[in-house]
Amino acid sequence: MSPNRRVVPFAELGRADVGLVGGKNASLGEMITHLIPAGIKVPDGFATTADAYRELLDTGGLRDRIAEQLARLHEGASLSKVGTAIRADILATPLPPALAEEIGDAYARLAHEAGRTDPDVAVRSSATAEDLPEASFAGQQETFLNVTGRRALLAACHSCYASLFTDRAIDYRERMHFDHLAVALSVGVQLMVRSDLGGAGVVFTLDTETGFPEAVVVNASWGLGESVVSGQVDPDEYVVFKPLLENPALNPVIRAETGRKSRKVVYAEGGRTRVTDTTAAEQAARVLDDTEVRRLAEWAVVVEKHYGVPMDIEWAKDGRTGEIFLVQARPETVRSRRSATVLRRYRLTGTGERLVTGIAVGEAVGAGPVCALAEPVGLERFPAGSVLVTSVTDPDWEPLMKRAAAIVTDHGGRTSHAAIVSRELGVPAVVGTGEGTSVLAEGQPVTVSCAEGAEGHVYAGLVDHEVTEVDLADLPRTRTRVMLNLADPSAAFRWWQLPADGVGLARMEFMVAHQVKVHPMALVHPERLVRYVRRQVDRLTEGYPDPAEYFLDRLARGVATIAASRWPAPVILRTSDFKTNEYAKLVGGGPFEPAEANPMIGWRGASRYYSEGYRDGFALECRAISRVREEFGLTNVVVMIPFCRTPHEADRVLEVMAQEGLERGRDGLKVYVMAEVPANIILAAEFAERFDGFSIGSNDLTQLTLGVDRDSEELAHLFDETDRAVTRSIENLITVAHKAGRPVGLCGQRPSDDPEFAAFLVRAGIDSISVAPDSFVTVKQHVAAAEREFVTGTLEAVA
Repeated sequence: MSPNRRVVPFAELGRADVGLVGGKNASLGEMITHLIPAGIKVPDGFATTADAYRELLDTGGLRDRIAEQLARLHEGASLSKVGTAIRADILATPLPPALAEEIGDAYARLAHEAGRTDPDVAVRSSATAEDLPEASFAGQQETFLNVTGRRALLAACHSCYASLFTDRAIDYRERMHFDHLAVALSVGVQLMVRSDLGGAGVVFTLDTETGFPEAVVVNASWGLGESVVSGQVDPDEYVVFKPLLENPALNPVIRAETGRKSRKVVYAEGGRTRVTDTTAAEQAARVLDDTEVRRLAEWAVVVEKHYGVPMDIEWAKDGRTGEIFLVQARPETVRSRRSATVLRRYRLTGTGERLVTGIAVGEAVGAGPVCALAEPVGLERFPAGSVLVTSVTDPDWEPLMKRAAAIVTDHGGRTSHAAIVSRELGVPAVVGTGEGTSVLAEGQPVTVSCAEGAEGHVYAGLVDHEVTEVDLADLPRTRTRVMLNLADPSAAFRWWQLPADGVGLARMEFMVAHQVKVHPMALVHPERLVRYVRRQVDRLTEGYPDPAEYFLDRLARGVATIAASRWPAPVILRTSDFKTNEYAKLVGGGPFEPAEANPMIGWRGASRYYSEGYRDGFALECRAISRVREEFGLTNVVVMIPFCRTPHEADRVLEVMAQEGLERGRDGLKVYVMAEVPANIILAAEFAERFDGFSIGSNDLTQLTLGVDRDSEELAHLFDETDRAVTRSIENLITVAHKAGRPVGLCGQRPSDDPEFAAFLVRAGIDSISVAPDSFVTVKQHVAAAEREFVTGTLEAVA
């Protein structure tokens, strides 16, 4: 490329040209040159060069005057006054005539190639040090959308140059020790995609909250993408599992959450944009269907492979043509730089009143007094260590955000400005609370917790918490498999780093209660509901073709998310194990549940699945599991039947499952049984003929073996999982099951709390132990110690 070029088409640029046109424009050139042939669509355009910017600085002594102002800053002048003076000086200095002419000519060529007169374009700033590994300047300079005509384009370019000296940009370079005059600015001019009539958003090629590398996360909202990036809306969120993309016959979209999307950014008169409210129908509808999400994910993976690093990508859908385009791509610079082996976990050890809830950003806990602000203020008015509470943030808030112990916003999703910046800063944030500014009082001490899953909570007072850090590379290997107990799909990716051997217990009833919320039979037989409950069900199932599809979609995607988090290791899914009083609390549950005197040993588990009172509900469960295994292709899901009292009952359940497409042995399907009823132990050989494995439910087994209500305070001293009657039952089951070639696991809390109980299980020959994720490291260490002791003892006995 010849030196001193002022304007260069994207098609002549590549990622080696960061010094010439900045990371943003170099990346656009790279994609147009190398990735359009792979089928990716990128709107065309051109960029001004760093040489053009330097030519402006050399006009009329502008460079020296900027240096003088920066010297004033170092002498104590206020950042605001220095920034204002520099920007005014840049705007007062005319663009060099040759530069203005070349921009105009490039715009005319772009119009000719697009077949349009004065096409609308996006005008974006791209600093020449932007998106470098050691720093990210993204979002610090101005962007102008819906710019039409030569005069408006030149004015927008001029304003972009001035925005290199916004207060936040000056502050950032000061802190990062960048030479202000060594950083140049390129302006990117790109054909607009009419996403104001369609939708737009961002794509990350890893899960930004957990670093899980096998996920593509897509956020989407109606209108121009500014609403998502700025955090003005709570967008849709779709998660795509990368390994499923390899098979075109499978559906890789394992999660699809519809956000509120209460606003959108659209075109306004005079080449401007405006914010408008969305309709109720737009708020309830998905912006993208699964096919479109898949296409974006496939493109994102191509981009990631080309660059060799996780990527942060912006996309837009043209509402006129339905076409989807990638409009920006840059390396993801936060999660991808963290160690994959060091596990740092925060855990609340105290309690407090829960005040507000939103989306958790990060996994940390922060506490301090509330500082509620409607707009950015000077640093002297924001005490360091305060909890920043506001409606929504933009780059002007960043100096305050850096001083905050935590951040709470009313609006925004995982890719809002508040989320992105807090993630980069390592500051816990709860975004999209809807009511933080109205509930949290100025000066009130609060604790902001992002350590409890996908939902973040703000508690009254300074709640005690602890921080632990473990290098997972140091964990010992064990013969006994140590697995996880999981229930919440939205938190499953948080534990991907743990070297677990799969999921020993995935609780379907949790997913039904939290993802579905409606009693399955109420969806099949809505005619039995009273009017106001029917309206509740109608609201929840809005946007689905029928109520049954609502259940299948919500449950299947929840199960798929957990299965994907451990793929290809086994994930043992327990079918619903509510008791009747718990089922009755679901929306619409009342007409379908009897009032039982003792639900703990009543109509639960296997006895429900073949009975007329729940047969249709169990059919939905089976169809959801079939969807996970067949449509998603997550064949690592193992089905487990709880509370199966007799071999005859097992036969009836397996028959119903086969009728609903879940036939044991077909396509490798394994079916386990919970060993929690003494009959499972006494008739272990007969159950082994019908099931592929056992999982001991130690709480219920202890309760039923000793005849002790596990919830009774009066009998708490008798409830003992180490009682000889219980441990002998476990030993007997393992012996019989192994003789039949069936594995035995145990899922329960006791191995976490009691190293000796874990050692007993190892000595008994248990195949796996499944525990809560936050107990995994402890139990792994307990098991390893027990195995070493057992082997040593065995060798000594032989000697």
